[in-house]
Amino acid sequence: MAMIQVRIDDNLKEQASILFDNLGLDLSTAVRMFLKKSVQIGGIPFDVIYDDGTVDFLTSLKALQLKPKEIGNDQMTLNEINEEINNARKEKKMNKWVFILFSKERKCFFNYW
Repeated sequence: MAMIQVRIDDNLKEQASILFDNLGLDLSTAVRMFLKKSVQIGGIPFDVIYDDGTVDFLTSLKALQLKPKEIGNDQMTLNEINEEINNARKEKKMNKWVFILFSKERKCFFNYW
């Protein structure tokens, strides 16, 4: 059987020992469980996240889920949603902009947006 030595802060070791003792484990067993689970799932068995100060994805997703309730359309059926989309597309087609461009040869070009 192999032995692993790890240097950790005394306070961290004490806190972890108390936690695992309350769970009925010693520190060695907890580390062994971590290693076994890592091998089992092929990675670290918890999220490792770098916080660069940007908005958290889950927070953003939850905010988006609340948005329909704020504007009162959280009970729309699929048909009603599709109708809203189609109406928005029709409105967009009706409100196209026309730009007239002239070349050096005084030829006229029309662009629609």
